[in-house]
Amino acid sequence: MHTPTLLFLAALLMGIMAAVFQAVWRFNRDIPGLKAWTLAYAFGFLGCVGFLLRPQVTAPVQVLLAQGGILLMAYQCMQGCRAHVGRPLARLRSFLPLMAAWLLLALYFTVVQPDLRVRLVMASVGPGLFFLLSARAIWPHDGRVHPARRLTAWVCGGHGVFLLLRPLLFRAGSTHLEVVTGVVMIESIVVLNILGFCILMLVNEHVNLALRRQAETDSLTGVFNHRAFLTLLGKAMSVEARVDRRLPVLLVDLDHFKRVNDTWGHQIGDEVLRHFVKMTQTCLRQGDVLGRLGGEEFAIFLPQASEGEASQVAERLRAQVAAQPCQTARGPVALSVSIGVALCEPGERPEAALGRADRAMYQAKGEGRNRVQIWGAVTSASV
Repeated sequence: MHTPTLLFLAALLMGIMAAVFQAVWRFNRDIPGLKAWTLAYAFGFLGCVGFLLRPQVTAPVQVLLAQGGILLMAYQCMQGCRAHVGRPLARLRSFLPLMAAWLLLALYFTVVQPDLRVRLVMASVGPGLFFLLSARAIWPHDGRVHPARRLTAWVCGGHGVFLLLRPLLFRAGSTHLEVVTGVVMIESIVVLNILGFCILMLVNEHVNLALRRQAETDSLTGVFNHRAFLTLLGKAMSVEARVDRRLPVLLVDLDHFKRVNDTWGHQIGDEVLRHFVKMTQTCLRQGDVLGRLGGEEFAIFLPQASEGEASQVAERLRAQVAAQPCQTARGPVALSVSIGVALCEPGERPEAALGRADRAMYQAKGEGRNRVQIWGAVTSASV
């Protein structure tokens, strides 16, 4: 195993991966973490070049290029992982003094008091800790939803542990340093190449999830669209039927919404719809599902809720909407809603349950609007 050849191969792979990430990031700048990962592989390329230039440059330059490049690669990998999962980025000013001190010590044990063992420990511990922090940052709560994150965490964590144990490997193989060096180089090439493919998997996963969200959500309000809501309602009805419960479903319509658009304009109308959604979400429990069926018509289903609890939720929502006008640039816009409540029957289609809630909602409108009507009830709740 010829070390310069392995270093050249590592530099080549790092450069290729950096170029690939740069090209992907150029056309997909909204992918979180990709910019940091591009910088990570660029710094890794710089580090490999530093090792290759060891015979041609002075020791301080070689240390700054090689050790500094590898350390910055690990740091940027951590930043990319944090950014990808939405965690705050680590402040550079917090780590910069530590990394500067780390490089100064590396220079000291290279130029002033040369000590290969200390330099080896430093070159292993610094990057190793950053890779472990990368694994911790990107580890998913649900690996079934984010399998690429879990794989990336395992790769980063495994490489971090190997780096921390690397001084022991050199110590155990002190009589065969060339072989140990080759093993270490091959491990780095293989792992960082796998990590590059993991990053591409993360990019693909992010794009697919974004497309799925776009297909399932209403672009104006951010809640589920008609098709996605019906799909979720059907699944929830099946779950409730297994435990002999009837799922409550609410159909909500904003009263006189056409008048809002005609009087204030469609832009204000859009603000009103978003305002309604925000208020509705404050009235719902975690696990309740809200969807926009079209126009000013919304639907809600409440898992594990009784008819009485559904009526209370509907009345609370009706009262809150009536009490909180939408504040717009052109002044407050008063709102009210009519709500129909129905229970899903075992074995029926979601459209049938929504149809009963829709008829209850129209009954509430016929009785004066700003009301809650339970399907099958004789009277309706009003303001």
